[in-house]
Amino acid sequence: MTERILPDFDIGQIARSGQCFRFRPLDEGRWALIAGGRYLEISQQGQRVTFDCPAEEFETVWRPYFDLDADYGRYKAAVAARDRYLQRAVAAAGGLRILRQELWETIVCFIISQQNNIARITGCVERLCERFGAPCTSRNGKAYFAFPTAARLAACTADDLAPIRLGYRAKYILTAARQVVSGEVDLEAVRQMDYAHAKAALMRLSGVGVKVAECICLFALHHIDAFPVDTHIRQMLDAHYPKGFPLRRYKGFAGVMQQYAFYYELVKP
Repeated sequence: MTERILPDFDIGQIARSGQCFRFRPLDEGRWALIAGGRYLEISQQGQRVTFDCPAEEFETVWRPYFDLDADYGRYKAAVAARDRYLQRAVAAAGGLRILRQELWETIVCFIISQQNNIARITGCVERLCERFGAPCTSRNGKAYFAFPTAARLAACTADDLAPIRLGYRAKYILTAARQVVSGEVDLEAVRQMDYAHAKAALMRLSGVGVKVAECICLFALHHIDAFPVDTHIRQMLDAHYPKGFPLRRYKGFAGVMQQYAFYYELVKP
């Protein structure tokens, strides 16, 4: 067990924020997460957060994954006092963090996310892992499945993916996997690119348009200036920022503001 006092951190908000689709609620204040081939249980009471892992694993894996070295209090303090909408969003979503996720998993998950909702995306991802991911066992004996590799999915057919119920997205995933395996799109190179070049490279993948590329840049590559615009954000912009979101004010961390707004749109009455 590793325990830390973490301000500006709410594991429930993070789990429900639509960044990652492999969180599972266990009981009040406790969640399980599968990420990077590892299984983790997390519990929280106030600012006291307990990670069910050794301290070394926490420092090398989960501290960067949850972006714990960044000062999210500074991001929140930058919100203009006169911006009542964003002030409400920060109040509702102030425990969010931008996760540093594995690139291939994020690509597939956000191809699946197109014209979809969080519950259905989560179900598709779980079935995909159960059918094509490597079986694993956690240190406390929990069985789980890793996310399937690009090579494993590239070897599939459309019929193989039919039980996952991906719809039209299946052909995008198959083609994207083959593009990665063939080297047509080099993910190692993409990891080294700046935001603009990474976004352009990702859009060469089948099924990856502007919005999906922005999500991948934000949630896997940690280009936190990325500002994905989906239906929720488009409606928010139309209602509250008809002249455009003040991106210049939040230059360097606009994606954090996007996440506060996105989560607020999910949970507000």
